[in-house]
Amino acid sequence: VQLQASGGGLVQAGGSLRLSCAASGRTFSSYDMGWFRQAPGKEREFVAVISWSGSSTSAADSVKGRFTVSRVNAKNTVYLQMNSLKPEDTAVYYCAATKVGLSRRSVSYDYWGQGTQVTVSS
Repeated sequence: VQLQASGGGLVQAGGSLRLSCAASGRTFSSYDMGWFRQAPGKEREFVAVISWSGSSTSAADSVKGRFTVSRVNAKNTVYLQMNSLKPEDTAVYYCAATKVGLSRRSVSYDYWGQGTQVTVSS
């Protein structure tokens, strides 16, 4: 599975962005898909994950109620809708694929996209 994230950019605090992650390969629908982020000088952290069917999701407490993960298997694409953005959401955002159900651990993920920069100004 090859993954390509897009949709990042510069936005003011309180604004919204939608990230997309396009996958190649016919096995996309068999993977749970996660989003992680890494800010400068910090470790990569879990953001959200969606099950292979799209029926279950899980999100970090720091983004719960503001970020929503979704997917369209027919389009081999997973999305991260980010609302009410804060300066502390500034990071490079990565999508990743795992066979481990709704995992929050980066080591569980087999495939990673290249990352897309999100910058939130105050």
